[in-house]
Amino acid sequence: MSVLSSFAFSPFSPFSLPSLFPFFARLVEHLAELLQPVFHASSAAAAIVLFTALVRLLVHPLARAAARGQKAQAVLRPRIAELRRKHRKNPARLRRALVELHAQEKVSPLSGCLPNLLQMPAFFLLYHLFSSTTIAGEANGLLGHRLFAAPLGGHWADALADGGLFGAAGVVYLGLFAVVAVVAAFSFLRVRRAAADADPGLGGGEPLRGLAALGGKVAPFLSFGTLVTVAVVPLAAALYVVTSTAWTAVERAVLLR
Repeated sequence: MSVLSSFAFSPFSPFSLPSLFPFFARLVEHLAELLQPVFHASSAAAAIVLFTALVRLLVHPLARAAARGQKAQAVLRPRIAELRRKHRKNPARLRRALVELHAQEKVSPLSGCLPNLLQMPAFFLLYHLFSSTTIAGEANGLLGHRLFAAPLGGHWADALADGGLFGAAGVVYLGLFAVVAVVAAFSFLRVRRAAADADPGLGGGEPLRGLAALGGKVAPFLSFGTLVTVAVVPLAAALYVVTSTAWTAVERAVLLR
């Protein structure tokens, strides 16, 4: 099952909350009307960027808590390494010891996931709104909005079919891909440095093993997955993803400095 299909049936998915669609559509339309004097035909796209910023502001306290948790994890690394050496032949005892250590220090290894989890409803609301021709039985007026020449309800495949890679709509996507690539490269370097700090083996000490080592090698490349998301979702949802990803990169760089 794909990531999108698995979330589509999750309790966080807007497909289980159809009553929110008309309200959310009106919210986007009202924001677009407020921004229209400045952004003109791209006012709805600007409204989505503004909405994304508002969502990120709402979850910012959780992001700060996650950053504090990550810093606390860094402090615990020597003790975690010692536990790994002590219980390297007893994985079950090692797991219990790690759980006890995190509970004792009041550090949750999963705290960094909460900001991303709480954003999923907003992403899927946008995904649904700009994938539906009707909202509450009426024509979906949001589909008439554009980001420059690209329809907010369109996909990269549509842009390629209508003008090609360097057509009017295609250039819009190339711009988004360029932004994502810059943000992904920045995140790659930051996560790579963090992974090197977390794995003493990269600095000549005892390396992490198993899933921990695999996670350290894979994590730096995850930021480039946003390129795939932008290519396959409606442009409105892609704008949300790009804005949120850029916000995350800057936010974490500031909070973890």
